[in-house]
Amino acid sequence: MNTVNIGPITVGGKNPIALIAGPCVIEGMERTLRIGREIKAIAAKLGVPYIFKASFDKANRSSYQSFRGPGLEEGLRILAAIKQELQVPIVSDIHEVTQIDAAKEVLDILQIPAFLCRQTDLVHQAALTGKVVNVKKGQFLAPWDMKNVVDKIREAGNENILLTERGASFGYNNLVTDMRSLAIMRGLGYPVVFDATHCVQLPGGAGTTSSGQREFVPYLTRAAVATGIDVLFTEVHDNPPEALSDGPNMLYIEQLEELLKDVQAIDAVARKHK
Repeated sequence: MNTVNIGPITVGGKNPIALIAGPCVIEGMERTLRIGREIKAIAAKLGVPYIFKASFDKANRSSYQSFRGPGLEEGLRILAAIKQELQVPIVSDIHEVTQIDAAKEVLDILQIPAFLCRQTDLVHQAALTGKVVNVKKGQFLAPWDMKNVVDKIREAGNENILLTERGASFGYNNLVTDMRSLAIMRGLGYPVVFDATHCVQLPGGAGTTSSGQREFVPYLTRAAVATGIDVLFTEVHDNPPEALSDGPNMLYIEQLEELLKDVQAIDAVARKHK
């Protein structure tokens, strides 16, 4: 099992589980930073290594009218300021090869969205930066097919790889998480991330927007941690019903501390078997 360094944080192997968390999309500097501060305080209290997440652009939306975020230039400016303020690593999505040069100057992790995980140029060019590349497994892919994605990154000479499970399409407007996929992908030799909040998304389930079932996040999280994941990914908001993207599947920030306590307890057992 390769370990991966993300700033001062090392994930993989028998290292304690780390947390990637933040709002789905940047909703202005003030609110996004406030959410980041609250998550950092909770993570610090519990001793959980923390990486901040927010998207500068949500290109894969149900409707053309859906909020996408501030865009590349303004979004990276906000993320750079948050990184400076919180002193934690930062991750955000990239959707096009043309975004990589600017993004690599700010982000510690370049994240490939699930719908784009087979886009060879995007994956390979991201890998050429030498940055950590987190690839979300497409809802349409078998977990063993992620070996091809890994090979595209390794062809660039980059071993800084994270693989994320975010559910598989199960009929219309529904996702299901096969916990076997976490063990299978970890068997490829790189740290595995469980995206607890997108796994309960109902894509397009509200017509022009996606719906979700946040009530199942704690159950799936506990199950995933028991398989021996390396990083927990969860989107968090101070008031999800007001969120401009993915509100129905995001956690309320006040739910996070108790969930992380369960995560730590289960992870302590799971690490013995890694």
